[in-house]
Amino acid sequence: MQITSLESQTLDPSLQKEGSAPLKYRRVLLKISGEALMGDQGFGIQPEVIDTIAAEVLKGVQLGAQIAIVVGGGNIFRGVQNSAKLGMDRAAADYVGMLATVMNSLILQGILKKKGLEIRVLTAIAMDRVAEPYIRLRAVRHLQKSRVVIFGAGTGNPFFSTDTTAALRAAEISADVILMAKNNVDGVYDKDPNKDSSAVKFDTLTYDEVLSRDLKVMDQTAVSLCKDTKMPIIVFDFARPDAIVNILEGKSVGTYIGPA
Repeated sequence: MQITSLESQTLDPSLQKEGSAPLKYRRVLLKISGEALMGDQGFGIQPEVIDTIAAEVLKGVQLGAQIAIVVGGGNIFRGVQNSAKLGMDRAAADYVGMLATVMNSLILQGILKKKGLEIRVLTAIAMDRVAEPYIRLRAVRHLQKSRVVIFGAGTGNPFFSTDTTAALRAAEISADVILMAKNNVDGVYDKDPNKDSSAVKFDTLTYDEVLSRDLKVMDQTAVSLCKDTKMPIIVFDFARPDAIVNILEGKSVGTYIGPA
């Protein structure tokens, strides 16, 4: 995969104006899992991966899209898994996982800032030395000013995943769609395509099909919330060049999940 250096790209202000491209989706919520940031490493962040994400976000903003991001923390700490391994209380472990998402958010903020983008990190747990508190109308105002908004610390409550955070924040900011960024998987399959060559990809799915088939797109709480709010979801491979741009322009990419 060809990686373009972050240092070599800057935001072209002339391309940032609204209406510069006929977009199908103007305001989007991009969900990035912590595991995706690891790439082929076992822990942490692979520079080439976060570089690719930053480059794609830049292209989206240049088209005039308003982009909000929810990033997971599984590359650093997973509440569910680590609570069992360490004998921790689940709620306490989930709070540690929320802090991991803030670490990823601040790293992503720094990298996107190198691109010339304006970024704001808003956290559900107050930590005013490093980020703004999450306030819905403040987040919307940042987006209206063409700032990329990163939501950290999940919902601020244990027992809820960052998938659910993405579904919740997307509804709160009146996003047009949730973009579920996957690493090396270009959509939703009936089985793991990396383990079974007979896996079949779905071009479209309904919320009920995802729930009844127990497809591992996002957790069921998040899917149910998207169903209630009629929030469409597009699952795609962020490593494919111009994937986000193509989605914004209405081209068929990945798997579309929506109402029946």
